[in-house]
Amino acid sequence: MTSAADPLITDPPAGLAPAATTPAVTFDSGGVPLLGVLHVPAGPGPHPVVVLAHGFPGNERNFDVAQSLRRAGYAALVFHYRGSWGVGGTYSWTNVLADTAAAVAFVRDPAAAAQHRLDRDRVALVGHSFGGFAALMTAAADPSIAAVASAAAFDSGASAAACRHSPETRAAYVEAFDDELLPLRGTSGEALVTEMEAAGDDWSLTALAERLSTRPVLLIGTGLDPVTPAPMHYEPVLAAYQAHPVERLEHHLFPTDHALSDHRVALTRAILAFLGTHFAQPTA
Repeated sequence: MTSAADPLITDPPAGLAPAATTPAVTFDSGGVPLLGVLHVPAGPGPHPVVVLAHGFPGNERNFDVAQSLRRAGYAALVFHYRGSWGVGGTYSWTNVLADTAAAVAFVRDPAAAAQHRLDRDRVALVGHSFGGFAALMTAAADPSIAAVASAAAFDSGASAAACRHSPETRAAYVEAFDDELLPLRGTSGEALVTEMEAAGDDWSLTALAERLSTRPVLLIGTGLDPVTPAPMHYEPVLAAYQAHPVERLEHHLFPTDHALSDHRVALTRAILAFLGTHFAQPTA
């Protein structure tokens, strides 16, 4: 049974046992230990789990969303990809996808689930920017993921097509990626654009409609966003999912920037409402 308290502004009742915890966790992806922070709600559980995938390079990690999810009764995992923010290995788009799948595998691991009171059968993905791309791609590849949400998702397929058609656009992507490399290792703007071009339409978010058609999907666009402008990264994806259709599709276009800087409450409320409607209800 869920609480009527507003998880955005209200702490859980005192005296719940076991108490809420915030353990640092590590798990393997491609032979590299990844670092994460798991937000575990109070109470015996098992708690449904939301894996939060941050973007490139990960300046915004959505810990505010994770804390609200925990207050609503969801365990929330925030993690770093290979080659980012001090984690070993090499950063690449392919590794981001593999690492997101590894994060899902971690919360489903019987030992981790038992230790942290997680419900292995109720896992959702929420991602922002390139993490939104990774969330949608990972859910499309794993039919057991119960629900998926993306905010300001980066459609790699659309960007690759733009690079193929315009050398000036390609050069702008290389420069933009180069400007964000400080917390990353083993890559370059040129390498990231080349990888994106090589994947091409295989990494198109519009092509995922059939594989996501039976599951709840939340798309959030950002209308004042030069990084993932809505006419290129949101509107075509929404149109494709509506046309298929994705039967349990929800969508919002917020008039805000790429980080949803002045829409953090609206973002969190949209995610909570979506999960509350479509995802298995948390246990008390």
